[in-house]
Amino acid sequence: MACRDQSCQMLTKDVLLVGLGAVGTIYAYILQSSKLARVTVVARSNYDVVNAKGMHIRSKKYGTHESWKPYRLVSSVAEAADRSYSYVVITTKAIPEVVETPRVLEPLLSRPYSEMHPQPTYVMLQNGLGVERDLYHSAKALNQGQPKIISALVWIAANLVEKNMVNHNRFDRLTIGMYRHGDHLTTTNSPEEYAILADFGTMLEAGGSEAIIVTEIQRKKFAKTMWNIAFSSFSTLTGSSPAAMFRPPPEEGQSYSPYVASQTATVVERNTIPVLRAILQEMITLGRALGYADNEDGLPSSLVDSTILQTAEIHRDPAHITLPSMLFDAQNGLPIEVEVIVGEVVRMAKEMGVDVPRIDTLYALLAVVQNQTLGGFRQCKL
Repeated sequence: MACRDQSCQMLTKDVLLVGLGAVGTIYAYILQSSKLARVTVVARSNYDVVNAKGMHIRSKKYGTHESWKPYRLVSSVAEAADRSYSYVVITTKAIPEVVETPRVLEPLLSRPYSEMHPQPTYVMLQNGLGVERDLYHSAKALNQGQPKIISALVWIAANLVEKNMVNHNRFDRLTIGMYRHGDHLTTTNSPEEYAILADFGTMLEAGGSEAIIVTEIQRKKFAKTMWNIAFSSFSTLTGSSPAAMFRPPPEEGQSYSPYVASQTATVVERNTIPVLRAILQEMITLGRALGYADNEDGLPSSLVDSTILQTAEIHRDPAHITLPSMLFDAQNGLPIEVEVIVGEVVRMAKEMGVDVPRIDTLYALLAVVQNQTLGGFRQCKL
């Protein structure tokens, strides 16, 4: 996975991480722990409390860390734009109807920064599809050559429970690959691409995490979006985690929630699960139209059943209490990633001439949830 030979330069590099939420906190900690990165973090909404008290990390994997701070903490990208960076890691939510990524990174994408410093490799730790597009065009317009963008699948169980407190389970992993604008069929990394991926992957592994390098990232992101389309959407609209579809009632002496009540277990099994399966099948049909073959290197049809079975297995465990991020945001009155997850799939389907009626319905309903949040009708709790 990561680079094992002398082709990787093990020099300490400046890394900028934008967004000190749950994902941003854990990966800032990982990168700084690697000893290979000087991590500057932009904390936009929680700078004051983190600057005063630090970030409290409760991790079953990395331990408990009171008042943790990165190498450097700043309140804006403009403040951070005083030096060159090897990597700029974006961990903010991708919510283009609120703010587009190039706007967040504008100080790095405009003069005088672009004239004084080379463009970094951007690393996008964001859910959804098409999240790289706007950044690619903005970086391309600087005429500094082909933009270097690492796109990633983030596998992590972490929630920001207070502005400066993160709960993290035992698991985190990144699947990383190079973004190739307009090309989702090339399945080999050039030597330059591999060197970039291996270098960043080495940092992650030195910090205790796991990195998997792939040769084509978009089909992997599409496969993960299948889960978000089905389970994050359902969870957000019902106000319950996937445990409400799979977890058996507590036995005598146990106490937990949610679970599938015995009175409605048959209804859920006969009606809810088949609808989830049909939503996932719509994604498979769209994937075929995009050219993803029915194999492990493409988009295997078996993902429909394996996605449901694996989700059921994880959420049957009463110890699993982490919520899907979309549900967590909705419950806390925060904007949700509806456009880059569900809306983008709907637009892709229309472009390819593929009918996705169930996903269309999810999009229509989640658009109302988003509207209520952006309209100020849901109270922000964080």
